Amino acid sequence: MNPRAVLWAFAISGMVWWPGAARADFAEGLRAFDAGDYAVALQEWRPLAEAGEAEAQVALAGLYMGGLGVPADAARAARWYERAARQGHAMAQLNLGDLYARGLGVGRDLTQAYLWLGLAAKQGRSWAAGRRQEIAREMSPAQIGAAEQRLRDWRPGQ
Repeated sequence: MNPRAVLWAFAISGMVWWPGAARADFAEGLRAFDAGDYAVALQEWRPLAEAGEAEAQVALAGLYMGGLGVPADAARAARWYERAARQGHAMAQLNLGDLYARGLGVGRDLTQAYLWLGLAAKQGRSWAAGRRQEIAREMSPAQIGAAEQRLRDWRPGQ
């Protein structure tokens, strides 16, 4: 997935509700990102991500996935995606589910992949729904049942 496309989509949606200072910091990071200054983008987004801002966590994960201004590190990206995914962030859930399906940065776990992709699909992410169906073909009925139960029981913050 193109990190730039991910960042743009969430920068626009995130700037609607973030407090003024956080919005300005994220926007400054986005300007730096667009200019190819990934070190400044990282500097702007890291404090927001560490403070729990899901949009910044997704942006930071994108930097690590793409090796943009930092060494490529799928495991670190997965950790940032997970923090945002647990807050209910659909794109983070989609990306985390795909990482679990591929075993990239995390151990391959189709039940986890199904869960995260299912959560993103519930938020209207059609790609996630299709990807979930792909991996379901590799799962046993028991695995699917367990994943469906976790999907029904899941609440943000878990």
